[in-house]
Amino acid sequence: MKNTRLLLLTCTFIAALRLAVAEDAKINTLSAAEKTAGWKLLFDGQSLNGWHNFKKEGVRPGWQVKDGALVCVDPHNAGDIVTTEKFGAFELQLDYNISEGGNSGIIFHVTDEGGAVWATGPEFQLEDNAKAADPVRCGWLYALYQPPVDDKTGKTLDATKPAGEWNHVRLVITPEKCIHEINGVKYFEYVLGSEDFKARVAKSKFGSMPLFAKADAGYLALQGDHGSVSFRNVKVRSLPAKP
Repeated sequence: MKNTRLLLLTCTFIAALRLAVAEDAKINTLSAAEKTAGWKLLFDGQSLNGWHNFKKEGVRPGWQVKDGALVCVDPHNAGDIVTTEKFGAFELQLDYNISEGGNSGIIFHVTDEGGAVWATGPEFQLEDNAKAADPVRCGWLYALYQPPVDDKTGKTLDATKPAGEWNHVRLVITPEKCIHEINGVKYFEYVLGSEDFKARVAKSKFGSMPLFAKADAGYLALQGDHGSVSFRNVKVRSLPAKP
């Protein structure tokens, strides 16, 4: 009986180990179908290639590659990093894991004309909703759009997992429609440059920034000055502009 139990435990352990190895093998890779669909990796899991600090060469040492993730290990010596390539209409997907009380963001359509990434690019907020000080919660378009109230909880919709766990982001930006999703849950839609969008900008702190959300294309940026955060499976595909 003991030998049988030992054998079962061993088999279970081996199966779990194989599953873990299989899952690890999928990190920071693209399937054949994804490649055919036009997806490209923005992080190879091994280097900082394709990224640099905003308006500078190279990447400051606060950003490191650890265990297959792009990690802001020291927000005091990291700063915001941007892609080498610029994107107009696109779909971005990534996983993030944020520290307790952490705050970060994904900024898009960033240009070199601004003094900071957020002076030109709108921000998809990332944070630990439980303990971060900033009242703008994860998945919101910073200071502009937020999800509706969840009928089940009576509170603003929140699909995030706790700090220390991996969450999945899907961000779609096109001239016709922009979509924010976290962990497969759609938060809201908006249209860049619409009357509603411009009215919200005018009422926000961005109303005094003449270059904010004016570019049709720009860099993607990851914020690295408000706490530790990790990224993996960072992939993007350009979307065709409709006539």
